[in-house]
Amino acid sequence: MGILSRTSYVIRSKINALLNRAEDPTETLDYSYEKMRDELQQVKQGIADLTTQKKRLEIQKRRLEENVEKHNDQAREAVQQDREDLARKALEKKQAKMSQIEELETQIASLQETQDQLVNKKDELQSRIEEFRTKKETMKARYEAAEASSRVSEAMTGVGDEMADVGRALERAEEQTDEMEARSAAMDELMDSGAFDDALSDKDSIERELEAGRTSAEVDTELETLKAEMGKSSGSSSSSESASDADVDVETEVADEEVEAELEELKNEDDSSSS
Repeated sequence: MGILSRTSYVIRSKINALLNRAEDPTETLDYSYEKMRDELQQVKQGIADLTTQKKRLEIQKRRLEENVEKHNDQAREAVQQDREDLARKALEKKQAKMSQIEELETQIASLQETQDQLVNKKDELQSRIEEFRTKKETMKARYEAAEASSRVSEAMTGVGDEMADVGRALERAEEQTDEMEARSAAMDELMDSGAFDDALSDKDSIERELEAGRTSAEVDTELETLKAEMGKSSGSSSSSESASDADVDVETEVADEEVEAELEELKNEDDSSSS
């Protein structure tokens, strides 16, 4: 197959595909029905024209028949007047008119036969048109029902053009959302790792950690100062504990002195008894 033949074949196939997609069966059926009605109208017009022509011939025949009768009367009158020459002329005209009548009768009979055939064809065509009309309406109803059912099925299953667009829109939205979430998570991870230090500030990760430590120490110092001001510093707590220990020691010493004093008193009583 040559290039031109292949090109022609491809073009015809493309055009055929476009026509198939653009074709509406209901419109095609209506168009065919209208074409058949036009043909029927043309047949009826042809029958009407043929009938008119036949009527004209019949009128012409009737006039010739009147002339034949007139020439017949003229011939009789000429014979009564012993005018044989006039009678002969009248009879000759009569014969000519009768020949024309015979010819007209042949034409009228032919037209009548043609008219009868056209009437039969018209009746047959009209019957076929009515039958086609019934089938057309039935087919249109079936097609419209099938089309409606197909639209409902497509809507229910989500395969229609609009539902497909909605599905694709949801998929794109979901993909964009996932991409944005992943990008946000990546940015957070890079920020935590210090990968953006050079781009965002002059400090590196070590300096940032040292600064965080200094900040924590400053916070601790300020906290201790605040607690000292409120009498709740760690030093106050230690002093309280030392004071408590000293009190315990003093009490212990006092108790020991009392015990020794009692022992000394008992010893003196024993000495007195012995004396």
